[in-house]
Amino acid sequence: MAKLKLGPIVNDKPVKVTLELPASLHRDLSTYASVLGREQGQQIDDPIKLIVPMLERFIATDRGFAKARRDPAAS
Repeated sequence: MAKLKLGPIVNDKPVKVTLELPASLHRDLSTYASVLGREQGQQIDDPIKLIVPMLERFIATDRGFAKARRDPAAS
């Protein structure tokens, strides 16, 4: 069996958030969705769906945040 980085999905109740994106960021997000879709052989119809995985990935790989989370007194 493959060793995946993604662990079990927690069944948390979602929190609805509304935000405004600059037009240039939305264009970049749409382009990213197109590139990712081509790379994975699928079509990503709604680039907004990329925001959650991108934020999760960003937080998961931010070393400064990980350190502060382990030791809140250090930050």
